[in-house]
Amino acid sequence: MVSTHTATAAPGDLWDRVTGTQTAPELWLVAVTGLVALAAVLPRTPWRLTRNAVTIAHEGGHGLVALLTGRSLQGIRLHSDTSGLTVSRGKPTGLGMVLTAAAGYTAAPLLGLGGAWLLTDGRTTLLLWAATALLLALLVMVRNAYGLLTVTVTGAAFVLVSWLTGPDVQSAFAYTAVWFMLLGGVRPVFELQSKRRRGGAPDSDADQLARLTAVPAAVWLGFFHVVAFCCLIGGGRWLLGL
Repeated sequence: MVSTHTATAAPGDLWDRVTGTQTAPELWLVAVTGLVALAAVLPRTPWRLTRNAVTIAHEGGHGLVALLTGRSLQGIRLHSDTSGLTVSRGKPTGLGMVLTAAAGYTAAPLLGLGGAWLLTDGRTTLLLWAATALLLALLVMVRNAYGLLTVTVTGAAFVLVSWLTGPDVQSAFAYTAVWFMLLGGVRPVFELQSKRRRGGAPDSDADQLARLTAVPAAVWLGFFHVVAFCCLIGGGRWLLGL
């Protein structure tokens, strides 16, 4: 009798655990996680490694929007130099292609903003599980060994924290990850701007968008900057309770 009741209630218990709310951490801890994320973004040495997470978000953004706009997603590749490539098939022009090209540099900031909203609502566990689900969906579309490794390691970190740690550790991890997406979404746009100033990256997302829309690449760069900074300011205010 007890065993039957436990087995029946388990799915509901799991759902309650995922969708339930958790107590927000102290403000000092939120600030510390922000500083940790900043330390992973600003210095060049750690950024060479941590930038892989931003690339995952970048290429995942391309892939998701490609599917949502009716394009056929052929595959995603993530490279050890933190670059990436998303290949989709469909009409080479039009709104779907424009949205797909614009989704890369805006993905990390928007993910950070969405994460900040969930944390503000106390949905720490939901955020961790949602991130795991997105990484699992991305893993299916990755087509090279390095990409499989980076997505698997990143997903494993979320799974291990979700299952093996307590609320305090989960909260610290989630806040650090969200801060990282918000802060890490800003730097790549400056890097792209610097490359283009030196005559590099002729096939960047901004240049592709310029060819698709006849709007100068500099305007698209400005758009990426605006999205990144607005998400950072808005998400940061939510996280800090301002």
